[in-house]
Amino acid sequence: MYTLFKKELLRFWRVAFQTIASPILTALLYLLIFSHVLESHVKVYEQVSYTAFLVPGLMMMSLLQNAFANSSSSLIQSKVMGNIIFLLLTPLTYLEFFVAFLAASMIRGLVVGLSIYLVALCLVDVPTVHPLWIISFALLGSALLGTFGVIAGIWADKFDQMAAFQNFVIMPLTFLSGVFYSIHSLPPFWQAVSQLNPFFYMIDGFRYGFFGQSDVSPWLSVSVVAVFVLALAWLCLKMLKSGYKLRS
Repeated sequence: MYTLFKKELLRFWRVAFQTIASPILTALLYLLIFSHVLESHVKVYEQVSYTAFLVPGLMMMSLLQNAFANSSSSLIQSKVMGNIIFLLLTPLTYLEFFVAFLAASMIRGLVVGLSIYLVALCLVDVPTVHPLWIISFALLGSALLGTFGVIAGIWADKFDQMAAFQNFVIMPLTFLSGVFYSIHSLPPFWQAVSQLNPFFYMIDGFRYGFFGQSDVSPWLSVSVVAVFVLALAWLCLKMLKSGYKLRS
């Protein structure tokens, strides 16, 4: 299990310019553009600038996208190239297989999120009111999307299926989860719709850890995210145990 975990770490670390530097640059561009355009026009929380408000959302958005990308891209590449057989022949249990992929995905997501935070500190002061909430939501969020990535990698048979999953599921859910706005600025109908999005609870709870303010209770957010993590982990383990699209 450790060997597979190390292999997955080396896989993204050896192309760090693409897997780490690229999402940092993207988040920085979002931060500079949106803060420049809206800083003097948008006020979400008292005593919190709009630029500071953006930072936790961009951190979590990048963390989620990269945790998903790590496990999903690794699995689909192995399946398309045919070298997945070498993993399946090893005496790894389905649980060890899952843990190795999940742990590597979480680390990539956390590294990207932390890097964005450190770069953002050079531009804006971002407080940390409740660090334990920050850590909790970062771990739960990366675990949720890492698991989601394993499921997507198992399900997809081609690169275009994986791209569709990324572009039509992950991307819209992250962008429509309150990264750039508070849901209280939306009409009542769209507020209700936003609260059906699990990504909203990850970003809102994560932001609470920085500012001590949120759109919903952090206890509700952590409960919703934890339920989704457990449900997806159960589904993923069931798929791995049955050998769905891997051994059959």
